[in-house]
Amino acid sequence: MNQSNTYILIMIIVLLAKYSGVTMHIPDGFLDVVTATVTYIITVGYGITAWRKFKASLTPERISLLAVLSAAIFAAQMLNWPLPGGTSLHFVGGALAGILLGPLLGFISLTLVVGIQCIVFHDGGITTLGANLLNMAIIDVLVGYAIFKLVTRSMRNTRSSRLIGAFLGGWLGIVLAGLACGLEIGLSPSFGFYVNVTVPVMVGWHALLGIIEGIITALVVDYVYVRLPTVIQGGIGR
Repeated sequence: MNQSNTYILIMIIVLLAKYSGVTMHIPDGFLDVVTATVTYIITVGYGITAWRKFKASLTPERISLLAVLSAAIFAAQMLNWPLPGGTSLHFVGGALAGILLGPLLGFISLTLVVGIQCIVFHDGGITTLGANLLNMAIIDVLVGYAIFKLVTRSMRNTRSSRLIGAFLGGWLGIVLAGLACGLEIGLSPSFGFYVNVTVPVMVGWHALLGIIEGIITALVVDYVYVRLPTVIQGGIGR
């Protein structure tokens, strides 16, 4: 990936994300001990599997794309819009990472992004990092990847199928991630609202603003497929 294409890819994601509000960094104190522990166990277990396969799936092109995509998503996620009830909306990029890198490298990418934001910028809590990674680095990534593959295979991998698959993957990934977030905080006794409030708020907002996440995902995926064919030939989205 040459330098000009790298800058273009970053700017596409960041500038388009400026007009979206598309999820969720749960802060410390929102989750009870049980919920925080369970989400950490799930995330760590998945992370061990991803890390074991990490080196086996690497190529120079994929390392380059991993670095560029992680940097762009990191910048885009710094733009936050507050929601009632103490949480916020922002571009996530999990589906985008899953589509371009595959579910395991996509997890690594979002883990780097969310981890740095948590530790350095205090965006999301340490005790809730497991839940935040579960929502953004696992659910969003897996759903986006699966929907994209399902649509493109059923429509013979045409350009229109990639656009539709990427849009639906970006939209549904963020909606289900929002649903998981709503359940996690709503089921935690330490939070001031219950699932009858948190789930409709998180799912409703993400169903609406996820449209923009889907558009961004589709545009970036289309750009990569059209302008960076060597990335695809190198094993994109495996």
